[in-house]
Amino acid sequence: MIALFAGLIFGIGLLLSGLTDPAKVTAFLDLAGAWDPSLTFVMGGAIGAATPAFMLAARRKHSVLGAPMQLPVKQSIDRRLLIGSFAFGIGWGLAGYCPGPAITSLGAGSSAALIFVGAMLIGMAAFEGIERFRSARRPATITQ
Repeated sequence: MIALFAGLIFGIGLLLSGLTDPAKVTAFLDLAGAWDPSLTFVMGGAIGAATPAFMLAARRKHSVLGAPMQLPVKQSIDRRLLIGSFAFGIGWGLAGYCPGPAITSLGAGSSAALIFVGAMLIGMAAFEGIERFRSARRPATITQ
């Protein structure tokens, strides 16, 4: 129920902020043209709300529901992060969607979101297939 409630709040926030409108997103990303800075305030508000929550979570060993905390520990910037960020940014700029808003728009019956989510799922499956292939080709390491 908590996940359903959180998802509902997130989806409503995406709708109210305009992040489900690809034209608004592409206008935000058009720095050299008709730039729409309004999403800057949405992102700033999200960062402002998330920062104290992450600081609190970092000090806890268990979640509110008793599950062990599983926060990211890696802090370095590597090739995979850069390539993934680049691919995400290109997709966001071309389609005007990222995963959360696309799924919210899909729920509202958007055919463009349906195409985006389909392509996203194909990309995720391709990544998993490539990762499995790469890990199968790696020599097994012996641990003592």
